[in-house]
This record gives sequence, C-alpha cells and structure tokens, in this order.
Amino acid sequence: MAKGSEKVLGYYVKFTKKKGENKVSEQCRDESLQRGLKNRHIQLIALGGAIGTGLFYGSTKAIQIAGPAVMLSYLIGGIIIFWIMRHMGEMLVDEPVSGSFSHFAYKYWGDFPGFLSGWNYWIAYVLVNMAELTVVGKYIQFWWPDIPVWVTALVCWAFLTVINLIHVKLYGEFEFWFAIIKVVAIIGMIVFGTVLLLNGQAGASSGVGNLWNYGGFFPNGLEGFFCSLAIVMFAYGGTELIGVTAGEADNPKKTIPMAINQVMWRILIFYVGALLVILMIYPWNQLGAGGSEGSPFVQIFSKIGISSAAALLNVVVITAALSAYNSGLYSNGRMLYNLAQQGNAPSIFKKLNKGGVPVVGILFSSFLMGLVVFLNYLIESQVFTYLMALVVSADIISWVMISVSHMKFRQAKLAAGERIEFPAVWYPVTNYICIGFLTMIFAVMWYLGEDWRISMYLTPIWLVLLWIGYKCKKQAKQESTTISN
Repeated sequence: MAKGSEKVLGYYVKFTKKKGENKVSEQCRDESLQRGLKNRHIQLIALGGAIGTGLFYGSTKAIQIAGPAVMLSYLIGGIIIFWIMRHMGEMLVDEPVSGSFSHFAYKYWGDFPGFLSGWNYWIAYVLVNMAELTVVGKYIQFWWPDIPVWVTALVCWAFLTVINLIHVKLYGEFEFWFAIIKVVAIIGMIVFGTVLLLNGQAGASSGVGNLWNYGGFFPNGLEGFFCSLAIVMFAYGGTELIGVTAGEADNPKKTIPMAINQVMWRILIFYVGALLVILMIYPWNQLGAGGSEGSPFVQIFSKIGISSAAALLNVVVITAALSAYNSGLYSNGRMLYNLAQQGNAPSIFKKLNKGGVPVVGILFSSFLMGLVVFLNYLIESQVFTYLMALVVSADIISWVMISVSHMKFRQAKLAAGERIEFPAVWYPVTNYICIGFLTMIFAVMWYLGEDWRISMYLTPIWLVLLWIGYKCKKQAKQESTTISN
C-alpha cells in the first residue's frame, strides 16, 4: 500500500497534509462513509449498546425464572460478551472498517461466511428494532393504557427514520444524549434505591434478606439459572455495535480499545449493580406477579408508593428503547452498505446522500422494521416473546462468527509475522469457551418451551435461505462475467 494511504471499505482514501490536518481528497469524498463520530460519540454509543430493553424490560422474565441468581446469569453472560468484544476489537484496531463482522468473515474465512455474517447481523437488528418499537408502546401504556401499542410504534418508527437519514453526526448526537440519560438514570436509581434501603424508607419487605428469604439464592435451582441465560443474552445484543461504528470513527485505533475495555465494568455496575438494588428493595417473586408487564425498574417504585420516581424511570426506559432502535437502524444501513461493497448485496445499497448516509439501506431496513406495526395490531400479546427468541438465535450466529473469524484472522497475522496491536484475551481458549457457551444457549432455548422453539425451527430455514441467496448471487456474477467477456 502506498505511504500516506488508508484502505477503507475497499476504497483508497487519500490524505493530504495541509496546515497540520488530514483532508480527504474530493475524488473519494462522495464514495465512502464520513468519519463524523467523535470519541465521545463512540464511548456513549458503546455504553448505550450495553444498556437497553434486555435490562429494562426483559429482566422481569429473567428474574421470574432465576430469582436472585439472575445477577450471576448477567455476570457470566457479560464475561462471555466481553471476550467476544475483545476478539472483535483485535480485528477492528488492525482494520477499522464499517460492517466489520461481515468484512472480517469475508476476508479471512471465505465468501459465504462473509455473506452469511452480514445478512444475519442485518436481520438480527431488524428483529431487535421490531422488539424495541413493541416495548415503547408498552411503556407508554404505563400512563395511557388505552393507546394501542401499534400507534406508538408507528410514530416512533417515522421519527427515528428521519433522524437517521440526515447525517451521521445527527445520529451520533441523538445517541450520545440518549445514552447519557440512560447512564445517569441507572446511576441515580442505584443511589436512590441504596438511600431508601439504608434509611428504612424502602418498605417492610425490603432488605438484603430478599436475596435468600424467598426460596434461596437459586429458588428454581440450577435449572432456572441456566434457563435465564437465554433471556440474559438477549440483553447483551447490541454491544457489538462498536464494530459498525469503526468505519465512521475519527480515531478508531484509540477509541475502539477504550470502548471495549470498559464493557466489563459497565456490566458490573449497570446490570449486576442495578439488579442487586432492585432485588433488595422488592421481593423477586412479586416482580411481574399477576402477569403485569413493564420494566422492573418502574414497577418497584410504583409498588413502594413513589409514583414520581416510577414516572421518571418510565421516561428513561422509553428513551432506552428509542436509543436501541436508533442504533439498530444506523447499524443496518451500514451493514447493507458494506455488503454492497463486497458484492453480496445489490449495488444500490452503496448509494450515499450528501451527508454520507447510506440512504437506500436505511430506507429498506426501516420499511421492514415498520412491519412490526401490523404485527402488534394483529397479535400484540405475543410479539415481544417471539421476537426475543428470534433475536437471540440471530445474535448467537453473529457472535460465533466473530469468534471464529478472529481465529482465522489471528492465524493469518501470525503466518505473515505481523504484530497484533490489541490482542484478545487468552486466545484461542476464550474463543472455544465462547463458542461452547453459545452452543449451550441453543439447547437452553429448546428447553424453554414452544414460544422459544419457534426460533429453533426458523433458524435452519433462515440459514438455507441465505445459502440459496449466496448461490444465486454467485451464479449471477458468473453469468455477468461470461457476458462481459
């Protein structure tokens, strides 16, 4: 590669020194994504990706299944995700490109793994965003129970689609403030809840004894603990969003390692810490009792009579869902852009607007996500559970492919005698542990019942469809080459 050049998404983006600043040449400006995400954006996007609906809403179901042991579930799942993020981080620091999951699988593993990885991650976020739109409607019903979920979903869908079409900096700003609200709220909830516990105002049913007084720390045994892991892994979907932002980060070799290394303490504080306070304030077996829905963060303050705190937290959990949707739509547009760069998606997805936004990819993704409006109109009570199961299956495939791609990447670098700038933790032991753990989650999903098994039925069908799509793409490319010759 020529000195002073950097290969980004298959293009050589030439930099010229002028007054001490790097400037992208006009020739390449309209052909690639713009590096408009600053360090503060990357840090908060990474933080926001680790705090979403899985914690604010899905944790209710996990608590019901595992009891206080749910904290251990989140801790173990968090360690697995941290290792996977380090696998991805090693590759990203070496090659900071957008749509990294697909790029690395394509480059170091093969054509079909790249095709599968990109499209699978894309469909995963389509499903995630459908779930996010669903829970926003349920949160709104905390105040206005007569408003149908599909109405709220429609309004939020339209608003956030417009935001993502303007400029990556606008997306970054929205996500920055969304994440700030979530972080401040969780820290505030932990502090406020701790104060209530210490001064005795949390109620007669509160106290550290809640962690073992209602059937013990493992009230449903190891069976309940293992079953909760599938729901817990849904909560961690989105942490890998760091890899999608790399192509638009202005200093990825610095910001990516910082963001990834902070994942572990975020998990300890925001997941384990927050759940510890919740479970000490209110008995685990009464959260979600009677089929009540909503966030446990909101429920505990409602149940102990602090309505103002409950209302404030409901605003926060709505923000969390909107944040996750915002990130998902951003991610999907970039993933389709990257797939089109590889030739694994129609070239129309390479179309950028003046703000450097992959407008066609965002509109196409948004259209499919909007279908959840009709799903909530037809089968509102079942939508979230079905979507959660499908998301976990798609996430598992993505995470496994990250770890396997990392092993292929490391083997290629070692063979070439190249230096690793941000080595993953305990390679290759953690790769095999992560792959084994994620395989176990598939077995757990089957055990959870028919609502979860539907994803097990659909996953092989999805993989076959991807294989057919890949073969069709390959055949079309061969025919095109034959005609041109």
